[in-house]
Amino acid sequence: MQPVLSSVLLRGLGALAGDPEIASVVTDSREAGPGSLFVCIRGERVDGHDYALRALEAGAAGVVVQRPVPGVPPEKCVQAPDALDAMIRLGANYRALYSPLLAGVTGSVGKTTTKEFCYAVFSAFGKTLRTEGNQNNEIGMPNTLFRLDKSVEYAVVEMGMQGLGEIRKLTLAAKPAGAVITCIGRSHLEQLGTRENILRAKLEICEGLPQGAPLVVNGDDDYLPGAAVRPDLEKVLFAVENPDADVRALDIVSGAEGTRFTIADKAHGSLPAYIPAMGLHNVRNALSAYALATRLGLAPAAAAAALANYQTTGHRQHVVEHGGVTVIEDCYNANPDSMRAALLTLKEYPVRGRRVAVLGDMFELGAITRQAHAEVGALAARCGVDLLLTVGGAMRAGRDSAAALGVNAVHCGDKDEALARLTAYCRPGDAVLVKASHGMAFETILDGFYKAVPRD
Repeated sequence: MQPVLSSVLLRGLGALAGDPEIASVVTDSREAGPGSLFVCIRGERVDGHDYALRALEAGAAGVVVQRPVPGVPPEKCVQAPDALDAMIRLGANYRALYSPLLAGVTGSVGKTTTKEFCYAVFSAFGKTLRTEGNQNNEIGMPNTLFRLDKSVEYAVVEMGMQGLGEIRKLTLAAKPAGAVITCIGRSHLEQLGTRENILRAKLEICEGLPQGAPLVVNGDDDYLPGAAVRPDLEKVLFAVENPDADVRALDIVSGAEGTRFTIADKAHGSLPAYIPAMGLHNVRNALSAYALATRLGLAPAAAAAALANYQTTGHRQHVVEHGGVTVIEDCYNANPDSMRAALLTLKEYPVRGRRVAVLGDMFELGAITRQAHAEVGALAARCGVDLLLTVGGAMRAGRDSAAALGVNAVHCGDKDEALARLTAYCRPGDAVLVKASHGMAFETILDGFYKAVPRD
């Protein structure tokens, strides 16, 4: 963050005595120091207000609070009705100081992967800022905006939500020049109840778009092609299957190293493309990045070629060859749609041996929890999985439905049992998918497998 006067940063919130320069905005008092502004966030276990004095003692120029804090001098304090809303306002005020070509990304599944594809494309044209990891909420997105400076030409900002109204706040702060909606899935059903409400929440990204901006949406989704959007926006459909889409992928050929296809663009003709990733869902993610970049004015051929620069992050469908076994690491998060994409990737993956899936619980599904897990097990059977190992109370339904269809399926009491069975079963030539919601911490299974199985 470049130093900025507090009167500029706090516009619409309040004022600090002396109008000091603010060089950083922090929500952790341990990061407070001279020139910092400490925002007191009240979480489930920790209340930032309890650390306001500590931040000032560390040299913070001021604090943003929701309530008065005993001992905090009024001249060092700005009080706001909601600290998270204040954080977003701070980000908006700072973003207004710079003018990068900024792209917004949201959707039920594939936000982070699509953001990384966008980053690969935009980086081919100039210095590009992106959301780190999946820092896409009321704290993470402003922190992304605080990293802007005059050297940044492009920015790719991911926007997530837990309920209605949240993406609206984020997009009005970020003010993207164009946006992508990846799909309308079944994650967040516990909070929003219906996919119609999820669609409403994702379409809120339009509220930050200027007149004439491109809104790039998944033409293979059953909700997005027919969704009503502002008439002054340019709605652009990308697809693998929908023949009416503006941008399609044709002649798709997958191999162990990645996927080649032809981009059929109604506006720019046919272009060859390659991505170092497998699965039709990744082809769609790549298409969306290409479509957004080109509708924002970037050169089509260069944008298509830049898709090859995509890199996986964390444990998101990262393919590792270890001891002759192909491991598809995909345990960062999980919901019915991403589970389907992962299992189809395992089905498509060229292997000499057997296919193994180690699957854990999916969270936040509410009333459809049992049905969704049972459907995953049935899909594993249809994808030709030779061994299914399940962990978690909900995924027992997945084991049961897979076993009913003849799959060798075992429900494990814990991750240690799953690791032991996986290690005993696998041999060179096999392919293994490891996937669950992040809270299941399936990366411990991966770590244990790599330690137990010798490298080539």
